[in-house]
This record gives sequence, C-alpha cells and structure tokens, in this order.
Amino acid sequence: MRQDPLQVLQAASRVAPSVAGPRLLIAGATGALGNEVLRRLAGSSVYANTQVLAREPVTEGMRNVQTLLVPGDDPQQWPLARADIGVVLFDPPRLFYDRERALWTPAPGQLPSLARWLRVSGVRTLAVVLPHAPGRLPDALKRGLASLDEHAVASLGFERLLIVRSARKPVLQRHSHPLARLAHWMLGVFKYMVPSAEQPVRAVKVAQLLALALRRARPGIHVAAPELVWQASQGEMDDVVRRWLG
Repeated sequence: MRQDPLQVLQAASRVAPSVAGPRLLIAGATGALGNEVLRRLAGSSVYANTQVLAREPVTEGMRNVQTLLVPGDDPQQWPLARADIGVVLFDPPRLFYDRERALWTPAPGQLPSLARWLRVSGVRTLAVVLPHAPGRLPDALKRGLASLDEHAVASLGFERLLIVRSARKPVLQRHSHPLARLAHWMLGVFKYMVPSAEQPVRAVKVAQLLALALRRARPGIHVAAPELVWQASQGEMDDVVRRWLG
C-alpha cells in the first residue's frame, strides 16, 4: 500500500518527545578535574540540565548549563535549589581562568553542610570526589567511610552515595630557611616509595570513572579506593566499575 506523500512529510516534521532526564548540580566545577567532569556530564544526553554553583555571574558557553548564584559560603543560608543528582569536587580554581574564579568551590570542611543543603534541595544521588594524600590513610579506611564528616553525610538518607578517593599531587611547599629547605629535600626521597597504584590519575580518567559510576550504581554507599581509581585508569574501566559496583 502506497503512503500519501503529505502524511510522510507531516510525520517527518514532528519532533520526537524527549525523555526528561535527571537534573544535575555541580559544586566545585573548577580546576582540571572540575572542567573535565562538567564537560563529560553536561555534554552527554543523560541529564535534562546542569547547574553549576557560582559566586559571581558567569556567561554559560554550553547548552543546558546554567549557573546558580549562591550568597556567601554557608550553604545553610542559601535558598533551596532543584536537583536530582549532586556532584561535589574540591579541585581549587586555576587563577588564570576568569570563569573559574567566579565559580564557588567548597572546602573539605564544608562537605556536611553542603550535603545537607543538597539533600533538602531534592538530591537523591550524591557523588563526592575527595583528594587523597598518598600514604596517609590506612587501607581499611580507603574503602570505607574515613571521617566523622563522611559518616554525617552518609546518615542524611541519600539513595546513592558515591565517594571517589582520587590521589592528588603533593602540595608544593616553599621554605625560607636554608635548613628547612634541606630537610624538605632530604625527606622528599620518600615520595618515590609510594606504590604506583596510589599515584595521581589524570583528571579525564577520574571524570570518566565518575560518569560511569553515576549511570550504573545501585542504591547504597559505594566507596572507590585510590587503588581502584588507578586500576580503572589503566584501560579496563568498564570491567573495574562493574566489579566495584557489584
């Protein structure tokens, strides 16, 4: 049976209804990691829209990305937002990027209050990428809740809580006294004794791991140790994430 050309043209001109995805909110979209996470998550078709916390107005350059201005540094004083998934990053802004200087970046001590604000704003899934100093955390705590702040966040009732411990580069320290510089240089030999599995991972790999975990994680608390993040960056990320999330 031959179709009417008019019906064919009318069908082709119809816009297929779009399925509304979850609303995403990112706190700390700064630094190399924040830039990669924003690019990967906001650039996908998974999320209906993405909000980025900012302290000053910013001109958005990505589709479906808006800035959410927050007054001050106390999340408990902010008006509520509307989001389903929250991502918290602690990568400091790069000062030579004007856009990043205008964004709001949390300090680690603000995590509990920020998580409470996200929860009352409707967030059901929270993902936190925590900077990890190699060799500073016992093995048992790398794979579980490592502080009272993390326990406080876990008790807020999120359906899914993802904690990714990503090894960070050592902070560059400057010493004015010659003896202090000598001691720092002599103790610096220990940085070569850190196992390769605890070495920092490229930001693009951490962002890729986070995106996969947000899509596949079941309800519950999931903690990725630095060794798992490093293993996932070596090439078999899908298999590593699948085994991690069970």
